[in-house]
Amino acid sequence: MTIHFVYGAIVAIIFSYLAGSLSSAIIVCKLARLPDPRAQGSKNPGATNVLRIGGKKLAAIVLLGDALKGFIPVLVAGYVLSIPVASWCALAAFLGHLFPIFFGFKGGKGVATALGTWFALDWRLGLLAVLVWLIVAYMTRYSSLAAITMVLVVFASPLYSTPGYLTPVISIPLMCLILLWTHRHNIQRLLAGTEPKIGSEKK
Repeated sequence: MTIHFVYGAIVAIIFSYLAGSLSSAIIVCKLARLPDPRAQGSKNPGATNVLRIGGKKLAAIVLLGDALKGFIPVLVAGYVLSIPVASWCALAAFLGHLFPIFFGFKGGKGVATALGTWFALDWRLGLLAVLVWLIVAYMTRYSSLAAITMVLVVFASPLYSTPGYLTPVISIPLMCLILLWTHRHNIQRLLAGTEPKIGSEKK
């Protein structure tokens, strides 16, 4: 391992965090002259909340933006540096979304960004996650339940256990645990039967 590789890895991780810190929901809502998503609906700067306050088109843009800011840095790091570095970049981009330096360290729950990083690390893992989310969301109309189920399936999946690479085995389960933590209030509302469904206004 050369000093140039170490410097490159540090730069890649920092860049990934900064990319993750770009909140698509806040930026899109500002450009569309909508209220700050942190002050409307569920007060979560994510695609589901933008769907409530801005409609499907803007929600789709936010979803794509949040996924790409995880996908691109991780994909580049994997090609230019290594899979272990890419996995730490995945964690950095994810944490950037949760704690964005550009928005007072108050971000979203991280589902779309995590999904983008999983696609970059292993397209099969990303595809599995998307399919689980779509199936559960279609059957229940609960975005949070779809995300929680997706996280549990990814956590139990052997797809990130790449032979010879330890870091994905650390970073991906850690992301899953953090995602469950970011959804702790959703879990409480699901158990209480008060969680809003997709397309409904938060009560």
